[in-house]
Amino acid sequence: MKNFANLIKALDSSNKTSVKVDALANYFADASDQDKVWTIAILSHRRPPRPVNTTLLRLWANELANIPMWLFEESYHIVGDLAETIALVIPVTREHSDKSLTEYMREMIALKKKSDEEKRAYLHENWLALNFYERLVFTKLITGSFRIGVSQKLMTRALSKAVSVDEDLIAHKLMGEWNPDAVSFQELILEEKSSDFLSKPYPFYLAYAIEANVSDLGNARDWSIEHKWDGIRSQSIVREGNLYIWSRGEELVTDKYPEFGAFADAIPDGTVIDGEILPYPDGQIGTFNDLQTRIGRKTVSAALLKSTPCIIKAYDLLEWDGQDIRQKPYVERRKLLETLLAGIPQGTIPLHLSERISLDSWDDVTRERERARELHSEGLMIKKNDSPYQVGRKKGDWWKWKIEPLAIDAVLTYAMRGHGRRSNLFTDYTFALWQDKEDGERELVTFAKAYSGLTDAEFRQVDNWIQRNTIERFGPVRSVTPELVFEIGFEGIALSKRHKSGVATRFPRILRWRHDKKIDDANSIEDLKALIC
Repeated sequence: MKNFANLIKALDSSNKTSVKVDALANYFADASDQDKVWTIAILSHRRPPRPVNTTLLRLWANELANIPMWLFEESYHIVGDLAETIALVIPVTREHSDKSLTEYMREMIALKKKSDEEKRAYLHENWLALNFYERLVFTKLITGSFRIGVSQKLMTRALSKAVSVDEDLIAHKLMGEWNPDAVSFQELILEEKSSDFLSKPYPFYLAYAIEANVSDLGNARDWSIEHKWDGIRSQSIVREGNLYIWSRGEELVTDKYPEFGAFADAIPDGTVIDGEILPYPDGQIGTFNDLQTRIGRKTVSAALLKSTPCIIKAYDLLEWDGQDIRQKPYVERRKLLETLLAGIPQGTIPLHLSERISLDSWDDVTRERERARELHSEGLMIKKNDSPYQVGRKKGDWWKWKIEPLAIDAVLTYAMRGHGRRSNLFTDYTFALWQDKEDGERELVTFAKAYSGLTDAEFRQVDNWIQRNTIERFGPVRSVTPELVFEIGFEGIALSKRHKSGVATRFPRILRWRHDKKIDDANSIEDLKALIC
């Protein structure tokens, strides 16, 4: 644990990529093989389930700190991180632990099934046996919220440097399901397996957002237009009679979408299709809210398959007849894709072609963009006809032109302190809209939370106002006098039985502070529902 804590300290102490890569590479060169595996798992978000809830963590840490609970809570909301607060308030002792990271992780897995008293004793013993940074890392692992400024790509680069294995191959090996407590470093990283190459996807090509005038791209005839569908970007791979579905999040999701199983028989070997997983209830494209009923499910029931079936909208063809064709011009790859789908009887598999649209002018493109919301797309993709399929986010050939967000004027009703550099300010807000009651009066009903969109100066102004207009305190949350109105933007909206307002919004954020409006001018829940297409 000491070496792992020192690694995290080194990673936290610099913003330079080269420093972080060197720190990781040095660690991987010296750590035990099993500690390496657990480190890879932790940094790629494969942590075991949280063994202790945060309420008990706060209670038991406060016992060791021997301070009033209100002081612990205030410290927590100033620091902005529970693990760091616990590491700071518990007194340092001369105790010491030589346990490895692997030993600690196995103890944490076993801890989940123990009694509360056993959990309390375990935490007290280990909190007192660790120095500040070790205690911080230990507690972050216990909470299950271990996040530091290291991407998986940066980690794979460091691993590649330490063990002299191709970086892309390492990235592929880390995809899919694997158990850090059941696989060796040799099996995970060093061993060559034919299946590593059989199921290997290509890196995704990502578009830049249009920020200037779309006509600056030149002649509209040099570009192809597609709708930007709001689902899960994917690659469908058929090789040697096997099907592999990868998400852009580098997760193998084949088993989560059993309706795609027929691809293996219908699509020829040596084919890789870039596309989008979309919900398709009642034979039409649904909303992202529909798709969320499928995301994260370990098993998919027959009822769920019937109510929310999924399709893949095919964008591009990356491999054909076993050959990598990414360097061919976009229009050539699309013609091959169209030929492939034309050879599959329509309706036999849930694979649909995303229409490629050729338009003569940017005015025509603008009009097509205006149709996006009714089609349940996020806007348009604009792709140069002669563009290759590149790696990562590259400027020039692929652009996304999203539709303007939906917007509504809402009232600030609750506030909570932010995190990181904003941990001393109230920057996390809850907003409400008007709703008519049976007695003819109106009440404010919560509909969304947002914490971005204002300038630092505006956040400070709102924070000052909140501290002067707090009505009640509920732990870290403060209810405030309903007075301030903000314009809230969001990408989509859907009816929802899980929300008091009856609606769920997608990606809510603050567009502007409406100094010109009183709360009576704010919108209603009915106004919000009227925005549903």
